[in-house]
Amino acid sequence: MGKQDTQAQWEQLMDNINSYITGPRKDKLIDMYERLAERVLTAPASSHSTRHNCFPGGYIDHVNRVTKVAIHLFNTWKELGANVSNYTLEEVVFAAINHDLGKVGSSTADYYVPNDSDWHVKRGQIYKINPKLQFMKVPDRSTFLLQEFGVAYSENEYLAIKLHDGLYSKGNESYLMAGMPEFALKTDLPILIHHADHLSTLIEANIAHQPETVVVDVPTNRIKSKLTNVNNPVVDDSLKSAFDQIFGA
Repeated sequence: MGKQDTQAQWEQLMDNINSYITGPRKDKLIDMYERLAERVLTAPASSHSTRHNCFPGGYIDHVNRVTKVAIHLFNTWKELGANVSNYTLEEVVFAAINHDLGKVGSSTADYYVPNDSDWHVKRGQIYKINPKLQFMKVPDRSTFLLQEFGVAYSENEYLAIKLHDGLYSKGNESYLMAGMPEFALKTDLPILIHHADHLSTLIEANIAHQPETVVVDVPTNRIKSKLTNVNNPVVDDSLKSAFDQIFGA
């Protein structure tokens, strides 16, 4: 993928919001992201070099990819006869955009901070969770941030964000392994978002890394910083176009 084009990533995020999100909450969502813009653009998607998108800008790259995959999955599921009548494309996109929002951190502090332990860094633990933050799981912090900025969300969207890790999170078992029909999920939206997140993560996890300079330059005119000695992805020839081959450029 080479050097991260953060302005293009930002524009893609804004385009997704403007194209799919409706009503008063669209302006509130845009306002939230503009106020969090610097961290949205520089946050990694994970803390360890062996996991997906562990580099500055990895978060927004992951979110945009999940959104693209989720839209394709919605259309594919609909074409193949799956029941998509009890949730909307807007709910799909809203949940995809905000599924990992908690990785940005709180309204005032980062979630991931550079690891100050050289021993851990040499073993791939590039970042650590900010010890100054109140402990919350990422989905909980995602929905907390949304309500903090006054962004409304539906019950479907709440469950999709909460359960996007699927059975990788033990706490989701009671939702995803219900023994009684009345306790089962009423829509497949959480499953769709989990599949979109999982596929995107698998693609990103196949990316190798090399040091490169990233210039962060977004259209808010108040963010301009340079991050050096960071790990940016370089894709193996056999994997380089895997995503675009599946879902288009």
